[in-house]
Amino acid sequence: MSPLFRRQNPQDRTVTLIRKPGCHLCDDAQAVVEKVCGEVGARWEARDISQDERLYEQYWEQIPVVLVDGRQHTFWRVDEQRLRKALTE
Repeated sequence: MSPLFRRQNPQDRTVTLIRKPGCHLCDDAQAVVEKVCGEVGARWEARDISQDERLYEQYWEQIPVVLVDGRQHTFWRVDEQRLRKALTE
């Protein structure tokens, strides 16, 4: 297998949830991220757009946003199966 296409171990992956306070979609997204990352062993972090001007400018219309290893994976609603697949395949 080419080094460019080598599968990454889920434990080496990082999921970033970009959210804001008082957002029910953000709460729903966090529940999915916590569940999937817990099952596959991936790290995850939450970032608050109200505390980061750059994130606010970039994502304010799409909250919540999920990044996998720094690349946008999805926004608004997080599909559990799609996130699991992104972390394990």
